[in-house]
Amino acid sequence: MDEIRVLVSGAGKMGRTVAGAVAAAPGMAPVGFVDALSRETELDGLQVYTDAPFALNQAKPQVVIDFSNAAWTPALAAAALDARVRLVIGTTGLPAEFMEFIAREAAERKVGVVIASNFAIGAVLMMHFAKQAARFFDNAEIIELHHDQKVDAPSGTAKTTAELMRAARKEPFTHPPTERETVAGTRGGELDGIAIHSVRLPGLVAHQEVIFGGLGQTLTIRHDTTGRDSFMPGVIAATRAVMDVDHLVLGLDRLFGLE
Repeated sequence: MDEIRVLVSGAGKMGRTVAGAVAAAPGMAPVGFVDALSRETELDGLQVYTDAPFALNQAKPQVVIDFSNAAWTPALAAAALDARVRLVIGTTGLPAEFMEFIAREAAERKVGVVIASNFAIGAVLMMHFAKQAARFFDNAEIIELHHDQKVDAPSGTAKTTAELMRAARKEPFTHPPTERETVAGTRGGELDGIAIHSVRLPGLVAHQEVIFGGLGQTLTIRHDTTGRDSFMPGVIAATRAVMDVDHLVLGLDRLFGLE
């Protein structure tokens, strides 16, 4: 079987980690980076492109792995779909219009796309367990903690977790009213009755806990990511799986049979 040719979107720390994981994975090979803002022409022995259509034409990848930002991902994805190149996307904060676009285009062109808010397998399981617990508790809050360079809040993982929890129930969660909030925003944001709190500090990577409360008891489900390498097994698994997909798949849970 020929190696899967992979173009990595983003030439920063995450992109270099992805390229290293792809290079180490049997049956895969990185064929370059594409990063519109990069000043490098070569990185880790691979060419760095700044134009997505040109990169796709020159590198001839079968899959593009993208961990960038919501401003760059839509343009990259459109170029990849035009070239019939599959996508594995970990960018968060993508607008609903883009999600509708990529679902439609992937189905029409029969091009596989995997989009997940978190590629750490432990985080996927954390979301799955939270979804199961959501049926048994009426009160829940999410605390997500990330490094201070993260641009969006709440995290895509927290938002996805809340949406999965709500989908498992007939009614929204109970969000107790606060009679007097002496510091605005202290109770965090709210999604379907779930309070979500975002922490941003240097020294953190990616962490989340879901706390359920009931009569005389609490249940806490927590996942901690201590390094970017934690995402790589999920990224590699998604890259292999997308080769056999001809439409959009949302979340690794579907690939792992955890629906």
